[in-house]
Amino acid sequence: MKKLIAAVLASVLVIPMAQASAQEKGTTVEDKARALASEIISNYGVSGLQYAIRDKGSITLSGGAGVYDKATQAPVTKDTMFGIGSVSKMHVSAGAMILADSKAINIDKPLTTYLPQFKMADARYKDITPRMLMNHSSGLYGSHYGNSMLLDDNDTQNHDELLSRLESEHLKSNPGEYSVYCNDGFQLLELMIEQVSGLSYSEFLDRYLSSPLLLSSTQTPLDTFDRQQLARTYFPGLEQALPVENANVIGAGEIYSTAEELTEFAEVLIGNRTDILSEASAKAMQAPEYKNGIWVPDERNTFSYGLGWDAVSLAPFSDYGITALTKGGDTIMYHAALTAIPESDISIAVLSSGGSSIFNTIFASNVLLEYLKDTGKIDKLLPAPTFVPPVKAAMPAELQSYSGLYGTVGATTAIAVKDGELDLPALEGGLIPAQKYIYTGNGQFKSSDGRSAVSFDPQKNGKTYLKLNAELDFPGAGQMVMVTYEYQKLESNPLTPVTKQAWEKRNGKNYYALDEKINSLFYLSPAILTKNIAVDEGYASGTRIVDEHQAVNAAEIPVMNGRDAFDLNFYTKNEAEYLSIDGNAYISEDAVQPIYGGRSSISTVSANGQGIWFKIGEKSAGKTMTVTAPASGGFAVYDADGMIVNFSVVTKNPSAVLPQGGMVVFGGQAGDVFKINMK
Repeated sequence: MKKLIAAVLASVLVIPMAQASAQEKGTTVEDKARALASEIISNYGVSGLQYAIRDKGSITLSGGAGVYDKATQAPVTKDTMFGIGSVSKMHVSAGAMILADSKAINIDKPLTTYLPQFKMADARYKDITPRMLMNHSSGLYGSHYGNSMLLDDNDTQNHDELLSRLESEHLKSNPGEYSVYCNDGFQLLELMIEQVSGLSYSEFLDRYLSSPLLLSSTQTPLDTFDRQQLARTYFPGLEQALPVENANVIGAGEIYSTAEELTEFAEVLIGNRTDILSEASAKAMQAPEYKNGIWVPDERNTFSYGLGWDAVSLAPFSDYGITALTKGGDTIMYHAALTAIPESDISIAVLSSGGSSIFNTIFASNVLLEYLKDTGKIDKLLPAPTFVPPVKAAMPAELQSYSGLYGTVGATTAIAVKDGELDLPALEGGLIPAQKYIYTGNGQFKSSDGRSAVSFDPQKNGKTYLKLNAELDFPGAGQMVMVTYEYQKLESNPLTPVTKQAWEKRNGKNYYALDEKINSLFYLSPAILTKNIAVDEGYASGTRIVDEHQAVNAAEIPVMNGRDAFDLNFYTKNEAEYLSIDGNAYISEDAVQPIYGGRSSISTVSANGQGIWFKIGEKSAGKTMTVTAPASGGFAVYDADGMIVNFSVVTKNPSAVLPQGGMVVFGGQAGDVFKINMK
């Protein structure tokens, strides 16, 4: 699952763990690993990190940094377990290929052949194949995250409801037209494996992967194991460790493991365990599937999808003529990277509590290159690319025709190409700041530091994309190349006066999620539970407005930025406006009442089990709220900037001082009563 939220506390004590290395102590690769681990722990929001290299079947480097538990300062060891996030997609992909080896499935036959319960309100769903699920080209909108990321809770609701939710949904593109990251595809693979094998997915993994590989620390949220083995996780503003994170979308993003065990699993993926997966299937997973559809021009990149793999030709290894595979993974609090070089029978895994899979991938690349040099597989390390400020060139007048409204999932932006310049908002989730780009020739506009270049790329599907080619720099950690389509040029969408007026009333307003369980990690950041509506020239938050009540996804963007698409559907109930996204309800801020500022009050969860949101107004601001709640209930308090003040599920603290302009949300089971005291 990729980067839903970035956050953890930085600056923890660096405690290298015992090295299990076949090399002499103090070799270059060990020094490199320790130095990078120390940097990431100190400056990149990571509390604990673990890594391992396996070469020709044997562990040749194993180490870690940071702490397993801040309270005790206990160090990370080789047996500390972490969530591996979307690296779990490699397990479900391998599972599908195991079934293909046994002739139980054909990955190029329709998914409905093996999962007949799968239906959608779009006839094209019948063309989706297991291959398309593995290479991200199914055309599915992307992800159903509802009630998937839970604390101390392995509820299977998300898994159990996926098929019923998809029944009423459409595709955003023709199956096979292009690849764009899609979590739901791997959830469907999980369901297919269960249907075909007659086993639960956890049982299938144990029987066909963990048991033959002798993996004792590779588990799912539904398995029985000692949760004390899991590295503790932390969130900014909360001192104590969080309860155990359960990402209950197992096929797409939640297996727990260790770095050493993950490299053992990599032996299957690179074709060394033909007793588990045939060499032919392992090779098929490494094929350049991304080339089957629309894609950014073939350049050195971090993304080049195979079957499951994020990249089957990873830069910077491609600069050395080496074919490297990689898969990154992020839950809310755990992050992972697995990189392998099949031709050399080498793999590296890097796991962390806090941070991002980006940092883990950079760590893996830098340490693995050092390892290749130390073992004589490459002569020397190439210097990092350097950049200079752009020199403005005369811009062809025809480039001005690219001016217009552009969109991505969740947002629109007006781009004006004028006088050899264009202004762009922050790109790559804020990793590249908002700035002016200067025309330098060859159709390219460059950032002030020369690291980022954008250009306009008309594609064969009739869409025009804003292409980004950037070398991201993370001081002290390393660099990463990113070639993506950031935005898609949008067609004019004139509205009737009635429709325009209806959407203008919503412009700038927030809608708050009602159906998320109170023990969801999403309550750590209300931005995930809030949908802000931004209306711009017939579009709303990146969707194309259809009528007064509906807007549909407009983004058809390959690679990453067309992922997790959604439609907006508004309705009125008891004079309050609600928004429905993926079948989940949100309530308008206009219908959210101020919390009662008197001495005592009661709030009760209704029969539908939905959460209860309150504004913090003048009459309650500054007061201490103390809540008596049932064991199944909880609450969260946020300040005016959306920062967490208290999340009772984590802190167990029944009280909080209410900040002016903030929000309070209560949640629990239907009928739960909250007794609220103000002082």
